Amino acid sequence: MTVHLLFDNAQPKRSRASTRSARLVSDVRNALFERQLRPGDFLGTENDLAARHGASRIVARDALRTLEALGIVDIRPGAGGGARITHGNPQLFAEALAVQLELSEISTAEIMDAQRAIECLAAELAAERATREEHASLHALIDEAHGLMHDADAFTRSSLRFHLEIARASHNRVLIYQLVSLQHVSWPSRNRTLTKIVMRRIVDVHRELVERIEARDSAGARDIMDGHVRMIRNRRVSESAGTAKPGKAMAKRSAPGAKKASCC
Repeated sequence: MTVHLLFDNAQPKRSRASTRSARLVSDVRNALFERQLRPGDFLGTENDLAARHGASRIVARDALRTLEALGIVDIRPGAGGGARITHGNPQLFAEALAVQLELSEISTAEIMDAQRAIECLAAELAAERATREEHASLHALIDEAHGLMHDADAFTRSSLRFHLEIARASHNRVLIYQLVSLQHVSWPSRNRTLTKIVMRRIVDVHRELVERIEARDSAGARDIMDGHVRMIRNRRVSESAGTAKPGKAMAKRSAPGAKKASCC
């Protein structure tokens, strides 16, 4: 009976500590969004945080661990250490989002609809903002892909770089990292159905797209990218539907081995 009483009494304490820790994390996060805290700012030590928020060191330690896991702070141990607001790493966001999309079993159609929106806007902005160096880089990637038609896997990787280069030429980091995230879950690493006829069509579309970008024709670049991604979407949704389990209302992306047979 004594053991049960101790356990029952401990539960509210743990619950209260957890609530205080969550509140502390929320306070720091809100201060960040309100720009009261900026990258590089020193948040303090466990003792500092505990004193500032009227909490115990255990609560402060738990909050700091959560903030570190969220990528909000870097923690240095020892004398002169403490927690400091990190400098952003969007690549971590892209990879984390990709993992959550995979775990949530988002359908191929949903992924490709989002990718279409991102890539069309990226092409439009690239036509407005791309530099001569970025034009040259896009031409080099087209030449590279043209020389890789004997190797479907290498051609696929080159096509991925081409699409990312257009996103970079948009000079919008949100678009870039959103595309990186979606490509983690949508872009094939191996195209078993990719033929030379399809490769030539892809190279021709890429070349036409770069011509529109160089001409500063944002509407034209958007239209070409829209048609290109629509074609990719149709192929991938069709392949996914062909491998989905009977009775599924929504076609899910197929297993890794099957979903790789898509067009670039």
